[in-house]
Amino acid sequence: MSIIDLIVKKRDRGKFSTTEIGELIDYVCNPEIPDYQISALLMALYLNGLDDDETSDLTRAMATSGDTLNFPNTPGAIIDKHSTGGVGDKTSLVLVPLLAAAGLKVAKLSGRGLGHTGGTLDKLGVFDGFQVDLNKTAIEALVNENGMVISGQTDRIVPADKRLYSLRDLTGTVESMPLIASSIMSKKIASGARYILLDVKVGSGAMFSDPEKAKTLALKMVGIGKTLGVPTKAVLTDMNVPLGKMVGNALEVREAIDTLHGGGDQRFRELCIRLASKALALTSGSNNDQQFDNHIVGLINSGKAFDKFRLLISSQGGDLTAVDHPEMLPLADFQKTLYSDTKGYISGIEAKKIGIGSMVSGAGRSRKEDKINLGAGVELHVSLGDSVNKGSPLATVYASDSQRLAKAIEVILPAFTYALEKPDPSRLILAEY
Repeated sequence: MSIIDLIVKKRDRGKFSTTEIGELIDYVCNPEIPDYQISALLMALYLNGLDDDETSDLTRAMATSGDTLNFPNTPGAIIDKHSTGGVGDKTSLVLVPLLAAAGLKVAKLSGRGLGHTGGTLDKLGVFDGFQVDLNKTAIEALVNENGMVISGQTDRIVPADKRLYSLRDLTGTVESMPLIASSIMSKKIASGARYILLDVKVGSGAMFSDPEKAKTLALKMVGIGKTLGVPTKAVLTDMNVPLGKMVGNALEVREAIDTLHGGGDQRFRELCIRLASKALALTSGSNNDQQFDNHIVGLINSGKAFDKFRLLISSQGGDLTAVDHPEMLPLADFQKTLYSDTKGYISGIEAKKIGIGSMVSGAGRSRKEDKINLGAGVELHVSLGDSVNKGSPLATVYASDSQRLAKAIEVILPAFTYALEKPDPSRLILAEY
């Protein structure tokens, strides 16, 4: 069928066959097909949707639209973890070496931050010399040798998604659930994953604040994995408050290192342990949660997980000085601590406001071409439910300059809310699928 035939068929609510989905992706990858025709097709898909069969076919076709990573002779389960993004979410920095220490293999393809959620590649940029632009051969070699890699997505891995993603952003079709699901899953499958663990964030600082929408996305991705023969598990986690105490690139790396040493924020540490435990359950087919939790805690306490983190950094060319001496990680020059103006309990720390404040401080980008300050961000001094007095420290803001500092403070202060009575603890894991 021609590209126009495909547009018309979906415009008229028709269902695409597997062959037609393949033709669609061929057109997407053909630079001679103009953006306006792909955009028209995207709008037809957005308005009239894709059923489960079409979504799985689309994912498969996108995954094979370019290079795929292959590990035919690699012992151990190849697993990939994906988070839909959240404020202070530095989980990959802990989870990748932790899973490698547990004997799993992780080929993690990550991105840079845009908006109020950070990017893993930006965080790793605090280590001088760390290489993220690895080619297919280098990625496969590192996984075979070390059991792990964190790299940027190459131009040849899922090129169809690269074009569709950029046009979705320009055509008001970002929120299409089938397109979101196929975009995420195609990259996981192309990265050679034989198991997929999904952390779907829910709350003010997440892609979805509505739990039902997050559940729909989770179920759709799990369904894709099942159809394509890749066992997939999704966990819905709370993102109404920031994850951990640190938000910003160097700050989050510091917290990740602290966590790998057995310290760190309790809530963040709990999520890392639970996700690692669920990865072991997924790859083993067993559900002995307590046994897996104990094993993961043992890998942290023994130092094996941190040793894997050192190997991750050094094997990709990074300087280990800041790994061994995280106090040397950069902090932005302009700093100010914010204090409570009342007495009570912290009843809320709105994740989105903290995330936007961090971005405004210089830690994030509002446009892809923006430069970031690796030492900018927000350090929280309180957690949900903490008792505070008037004058208690709430957070320290680190900013690139005085104007950014003032703007960030203006955004961050209203993020804190108070109550006379201590609020009930918030659940971290909301559901599993």
